[in-house]
Amino acid sequence: MRNKEYYGASFPAAQTDDGNNGFVTDLIEATETGFADFFYQLWNFLGTGVFQIKGAPITLGNLIVFSLMLILVFAGAKFLSRLLYLRVLKNVKMDESIRYTLQRITQYTILILGVLFSFQFIGLDLSGLTVIFGLLSVGIGFGLQNLTSNFISGIMLLFERPISVGDRIIVGDLEGDVQEINIRSTTINSIDNISIIVPNSEFLSSQVINYSHGDTKIRMRVEIGVSYNSDLDLVLRIIKESALAHPETMDDPEPTVLLRNFGDSAWEMLLLCWVPDPKRQYKIASDIRCDLVRRFRENNIEIPFPQRDLHLRSAEPLPLRQEGRQAQVRKREAPKPDADAE
Repeated sequence: MRNKEYYGASFPAAQTDDGNNGFVTDLIEATETGFADFFYQLWNFLGTGVFQIKGAPITLGNLIVFSLMLILVFAGAKFLSRLLYLRVLKNVKMDESIRYTLQRITQYTILILGVLFSFQFIGLDLSGLTVIFGLLSVGIGFGLQNLTSNFISGIMLLFERPISVGDRIIVGDLEGDVQEINIRSTTINSIDNISIIVPNSEFLSSQVINYSHGDTKIRMRVEIGVSYNSDLDLVLRIIKESALAHPETMDDPEPTVLLRNFGDSAWEMLLLCWVPDPKRQYKIASDIRCDLVRRFRENNIEIPFPQRDLHLRSAEPLPLRQEGRQAQVRKREAPKPDADAE
């Protein structure tokens, strides 16, 4: 019978059971040989040199292994730092901002060590990295100034801690709570519950208002206008009682009420009171204003609106115009000269 070909190999046709067993054995050997050839070609492909750094060849396989190790390093650093926070730092009595800083420093330290180990693992001498760093310095000089500035600013924010996670801050026109401080940018959750990414360099190059830095209590200002016809002593007492009646205002220091200025249509009153939580200042101020409206109505105290009094007077002729008219009348009434007399 004719021989049969499988995967390019020629095998004798099977006639008996022994022949069938021999065919299967030869087929398995051919398959194994095909896989061996495939892996051999793949190995040669991965061993292809891509470039060299100071005589050290960098192959395609080295780049793939290096990329996989970097992925593992980044994932492991995040997992270990999170585990450190939950199992150790969270059980230690310290400020939350210090916990966050220690967690971030641990994560970045693991990242740096992991990257250095990855270079060593693929057989790359670290002294050869000077070429790469030289190229990076050129890139920084041409287009990576902002990235470098944000990177250094992120390190300074973690160590100096002018802002911390959970602080209520104002940067420019943005007000919100610090949600996360990364190595390049900081995430702020605005009072409208919108996450805004701010570059770290903005916190060092511009003015930042931090309500939560150090002592968290702040002095809140509430401006009120009352009519000139009101009883001033009664107004002062009602405003102070309203501030003291609110459960979230502080009794020590006690609220202060000032007559700030004499406005066009009202006395401009100013209430100064202290609140322990800066995040609640807008709600507390609104509650006090609503309470003052009710108290003023009960005591017949008017909150005026801007108004102007307009007085109209009848027009009076100007003296010059009147004298001019009299001169014209005299001219018309004057007798004309006689023509015959001339």
